[in-house]
Amino acid sequence: MLDTSAPSALVTGGSRGVGARICALLAADGVAVTLTYRREREAAERVVDEIARAGGTARAVPLELESPDAIDALFADGTAYDFLVANAAASAFKPVADLAPRHLERSWATNVRSFVLLAQRAVERMPRGGRIVAVTSCGAQRAFPTYGAIGADKAALESWVRHMAAEFGPRGVTVNAVNGGLIDTDSLHYFYANPAMPALERVTERIPLGRAGTADELAHAVRFLLSPPAGYITGQTLVVDGGLTIVAPPFWSELATTPNGNEEEKETR
Repeated sequence: MLDTSAPSALVTGGSRGVGARICALLAADGVAVTLTYRREREAAERVVDEIARAGGTARAVPLELESPDAIDALFADGTAYDFLVANAAASAFKPVADLAPRHLERSWATNVRSFVLLAQRAVERMPRGGRIVAVTSCGAQRAFPTYGAIGADKAALESWVRHMAAEFGPRGVTVNAVNGGLIDTDSLHYFYANPAMPALERVTERIPLGRAGTADELAHAVRFLLSPPAGYITGQTLVVDGGLTIVAPPFWSELATTPNGNEEEKETR
């Protein structure tokens, strides 16, 4: 059972990676956490146990995000949530030319439709106002191989965030997104395990900070947007990517020497 006197949060995909760290941070702040999982029940229960050992409150519930009925059932017990974090995501990593209708439909249902339905249900149960955060990724803003389906879904989430922020603002609900770059989780290593991909080290050396981010760094950004100091921030996407999306070729890491610049001015076009 959750502590109904404490602030409460619903976090999807809380059994591992960034989701697990979000749950741990919120629980450490005294938030009663409900985390959802799809298949990894044992991993979800380990997260709950770790939170309990640290003195926090959490429970794990299964949720099939593709199913509107399952989402309705999640809220059937009348639990009110102060915070909703839409973290879970899944898709097929295929070239656009190879995406079948089933890939597109399942990806959209899991990543986009579920977010809208979860937000609708959560807002109905936020009488004191609340916070909604969607976790997106650099694929929402940049194109790279085999990421088209989920990248487009993540871009749609960022658009939904803006529309929801405008509509739910009068209810005292803020809605934001956290856009993560290359975050060192199982998901990142699974993506780069494809033999067609370059070595992950070759990619991370092009990031201005020279490394992948940590699950904690992304989770702390989510935590900030749920905190009182972020109460006047809404409709925004906070990018947590070490500078990945601000750079373009030629990359500093690929220069043969440190450039001194030309003494003579030359017009660029």
